[in-house]
Amino acid sequence: VQLVESGGGLVQPGGSLRLSCAVSAFSFDYYAIGWFRQAPGKEREGVGFIKGSDGTTYYADSVKGRFTISRDNAKNTVYLQMNSLKSEDTAVYYCAADRMPSIVPARWDYWGQGTQVTVSS
Repeated sequence: VQLVESGGGLVQPGGSLRLSCAVSAFSFDYYAIGWFRQAPGKEREGVGFIKGSDGTTYYADSVKGRFTISRDNAKNTVYLQMNSLKSEDTAVYYCAADRMPSIVPARWDYWGQGTQVTVSS
């Protein structure tokens, strides 16, 4: 399984950004895809995930109501739409794949290389 993130960049506070995660995997829809982030000097934390079976989503409290995860199984791609961005959202964002979703990063088997998101004026 290979994952490639894209869409990161610099955005002003209050702005929006959409990240993409392109996944190369046999039976893509079997996998849950998670989004995680890691700020400098901090541990990697879960942002949320979307199940492969039914598209159910889960979000961390810190992003609930601002971030939305969606998937396009025809394109083997998962999206993270980020709205109302804050400076504390600045981090490297990663997507990951696993059959069993969890908000705990260590439980995910496959990872992308990450994309930088910087929220600053």
